[in-house]
Amino acid sequence: MHEARAEIVANVWKLVAAPGDEVGAGDVIAVLETMKMEIPVVAPAAGTIEEVRVTQGQIVQEGDVIAVIA
Repeated sequence: MHEARAEIVANVWKLVAAPGDEVGAGDVIAVLETMKMEIPVVAPAAGTIEEVRVTQGQIVQEGDVIAVIA
């Protein structure tokens, strides 16, 4: 299991991947927004999105799990 985590306090602007989606290492799975900047959250490894733990519009803290990849 791998976890994609937020690197900064931000708003979840866009979810790109959903549970069941296949992703490659480095694929964008979500986009965070802070101070008018967009920060992509990428998959740390290839696999299947098992769980997305955030919703669009949610505020996340540094280190929060965005998605779990199996």
